[in-house]
Order: sequence, then structure tokens, then C-alpha cells
Amino acid sequence: MNVTAYRTSVFKENQDLPAFIAKHVPQLKDGDILVVSSKLICLWLGLTVPYKSKSQKEELIVQESDAALKTQLAWLTLKGGMVMTNAGIDESNADGKLLLMPHDLYACAGYLRKALLAHYHLKKLGVIITDSMILPLRAGVIGAAAAYAGFKGVRDERGKKDIFGKKLEVTFVNLADALAAAAAVNMGERNERKPLCRIEEAPVQFTSKVNPKEIVYPPQQDLYAPLFKAVGLTGEKNEKHHK
Repeated sequence: MNVTAYRTSVFKENQDLPAFIAKHVPQLKDGDILVVSSKLICLWLGLTVPYKSKSQKEELIVQESDAALKTQLAWLTLKGGMVMTNAGIDESNADGKLLLMPHDLYACAGYLRKALLAHYHLKKLGVIITDSMILPLRAGVIGAAAAYAGFKGVRDERGKKDIFGKKLEVTFVNLADALAAAAAVNMGERNERKPLCRIEEAPVQFTSKVNPKEIVYPPQQDLYAPLFKAVGLTGEKNEKHHK
């Protein structure tokens, strides 16, 4: 598997994202996956708000999330079936503005994939919109797939055998997040200006239709369900929790 990040010019608000990609990514071939920073999606759609104050940002975080809990470091939130810091609202590399995460990122990924299929004359192409996330009890951020299109993001290994012949009973492989994490290592988090990344020969099954629910696990059944319940992150809309 080859992973190549592309250094680009600075993407401007409301700029044409498919044209920007075509300019900076000279070639894509059938079977590639293009990883796109969520910041580009926010700017492409004009989802920005001038930063005014900390309280303004906190009000937006609560408004934009399905459930929110204020912690010592940031807001721990649920949005679109994903645990996010601050509901995905970001002010880094935003030039004095707040970037708001779209509510339907999967629709954005699908639209972008369709445009790129036409431009590069392809039949099989994956698109991942990546964002940073923090794992429990782990230092630092990693890349995660906020949304994707064109391939199955989860591989079901149940019923298959391990090296000793034992059948796996509960194993799913999260391909979407794993690929996003691999790309993020090359894309960077600071001033690298590498918001686009091409992944070649990824071990995925390509498909024209993606079911976003395949990667979303209900909070009530999740491994961290007891923790979610303890802090009040139930995922029920408009049930906001403050600490």
C-alpha cells in the first residue's frame, strides 16, 4: 500500500474543491482512495463563523452536537454517531474563524467522489474525509474517517479462522479509520499544507453505495457504554450535559 500526501496552495473559502484537487493531484487511477481534510470541506461549503469569544464558541459546540459534556480540556461531544472534540468545530488554520463541520459529511464524500470519477475517467475510487480524534487514555491525536464513499469501510471477519483454526466470533476490521490514520501521518497537523493524500492498493472492497450505519455502533451497545452512561453521553438529541 502506497500513501502519498500532496502539498498544495492555501485553499480559500467557497473555492471549487474538485477543481482544486484536479490541480494538485496530477493522477488518480482505478482502485485509489483520495483522503481529504475536513477543513477543505468546511471551507468549500462556506461553513465558517468569525471567532468572537470563548462563550460564542461554546454555544456553537452545544448547538452543533447531539450530546455534549464540558471537560477540563475541551468539550466531549457526539455528532453524527461519532465521538468528536468540540463537535468538530475548529479554529486552527482557520485565519481567525471557526470552521463548522457539515451535518451530512457522507453526502459531501459522495458528491466529491462523483465529480472526481468524471474528471479522472475512473470506475473505482474511494474518498475519505478525515478529521483528528483522540483515543481514550492515549496521548496525541490520530486521523479518523469522519465520512467516506466508494468502498466498504468495515470488513466482517466473523466466522473466519485465526492461525490456530479458531473461528472469530465478534471481529470487525475498521478499514476507514485505519486508512485515515495512515494518511494523516503524512498529511500533518500544523503548517505542512498537505490536505490531500492518495492511497494506492488499499485492501478494500469498492462499491458504488455506502451505508454510513455500517461503521456506526450504537452507544448503548458500545464497549464504552458504561462510560458514556456515567457521563451522560447517551446520543439522544437535545439532551445536553454540562459539568
